[in-house]
Amino acid sequence: MTRSPDSSPTLAIVGGGFSGAALAYHLARRADAAHWRITVVEPRAVLGAGLAYSTGESTHRINVPAGRMSLDTGDPGAFERWLEASGAMAGDGEAKDEQGRPFPQRGLFGRYVHDQLVPMLRAGRIVHHRAWAERIERRPEGGFRVALSDGAELAADVVALACTHPLPAVPSALRPIALAPGFLADPYDADALANVALGARVLVVGNGLTAADVVVTLDRLGHRGPIVTLSRGGLRSRGHAPMALEPRGEFLDPPARSALALLRRIRREIGEAARDGVPWQAVIDAVRGQGQSLWQALPESERARLVRHLRSVWDVHRFRIAPQVEARLDRLEGQGRLQRLAASLQGSVITHEGLALRWRRRHRAEVETHVFDIVVNTTGPAHRTIVDQAPAASLHAAGLVRLDRVGLGLSTAPDGRALDKDDAPVPGLYIAGPLARGTFGELMGLPQVTAYAEDLAAELVRAVGRPAADGDTAPFDPAALRRTA
Repeated sequence: MTRSPDSSPTLAIVGGGFSGAALAYHLARRADAAHWRITVVEPRAVLGAGLAYSTGESTHRINVPAGRMSLDTGDPGAFERWLEASGAMAGDGEAKDEQGRPFPQRGLFGRYVHDQLVPMLRAGRIVHHRAWAERIERRPEGGFRVALSDGAELAADVVALACTHPLPAVPSALRPIALAPGFLADPYDADALANVALGARVLVVGNGLTAADVVVTLDRLGHRGPIVTLSRGGLRSRGHAPMALEPRGEFLDPPARSALALLRRIRREIGEAARDGVPWQAVIDAVRGQGQSLWQALPESERARLVRHLRSVWDVHRFRIAPQVEARLDRLEGQGRLQRLAASLQGSVITHEGLALRWRRRHRAEVETHVFDIVVNTTGPAHRTIVDQAPAASLHAAGLVRLDRVGLGLSTAPDGRALDKDDAPVPGLYIAGPLARGTFGELMGLPQVTAYAEDLAAELVRAVGRPAADGDTAPFDPAALRRTA
């Protein structure tokens, strides 16, 4: 894309959770982007928190030690320093594990990200427009028009989609009870969880990180009734090793060309590590670090096979729970108040006694029926529904975006641009954050999302074309703004 010499590029970032905020931050702090006009469309009051980091629930904690989370890959200790300087963990006696590693409440990371953006917002380098994006249309004269829920319209040369994850889809077996008062379709609805009766019989469909959040929230609220978590494999998110580990294993020399070959190499390395007394987490950390290259080496058919057959196994090992959460779950299981099942749902019905669920346990033929008062759906984001929801629906209807073929998000070119219905990159339309996972693979962990935001900011500057004019090439200096505030 090229522009006239006297114009400044305009960027609309749709979504101001971590992905959108990170892209805005890394573009705004670049010396060669000082002339850009950056607007983030986000209905929440603060930027950077999004769904994951806006929670105020005290039992929801970050899933990795604070020293591994940062808005800047070049400064991995930034968040941990912010925690110490701000005193944000004061009064939280459970914030650190036995090794002294901080696993603070998750909402604090959202506060940290917002704090880094505040100087840029005050300086006008980033504009926060509090609204929902309802439609995005291509303008005949070039660029895009973004229609907002407050009636405003934004004209932008470049649009970056950083939309939040869709809610979980309702499995077909649960649709007969989907309208029942006891069915909680939104597992992030804090008010709904707070209204669960303390003795209610609860079924949580799913066993991942969101399921763990639901269980520990109910426990903190004083719930004393039985809780069952159910998934096909019955696998719970695993915990961290008791000590810091160096990643172990080389999987790129050469990279596997099939999902099965990759699985065998990982299993072999985990076995060898165990014989050496090294926990499996070191091997998974190595796979994660090499994940983007490993993913891109797989043919598309093998990527789809990996997602279809191995995603749940990968997720429970890759996305680990904080030690505090693990301890709560272990306690509840030990007390018999929490039961974890491997089973497949067969159906459901509303009865006068409650919500009756039918399932078949793994490796068994008979179908069981159990009655619950509350059913919580935590089956994971319904990625395929992103094109049915605003604002991606308008782009999809115009043929400007399409779903990727592996079931993870939107089809994305290697330079971050959206691919249209004919697989052609769309000038000026970019996919930010986890929606681009079908192309880049490992884009759910925060360090990888941060690195992608840094790379995408550099790509935007390269692609849009106009160099900064004399006088507007100074890099952003938040310290200078604070000195003059």
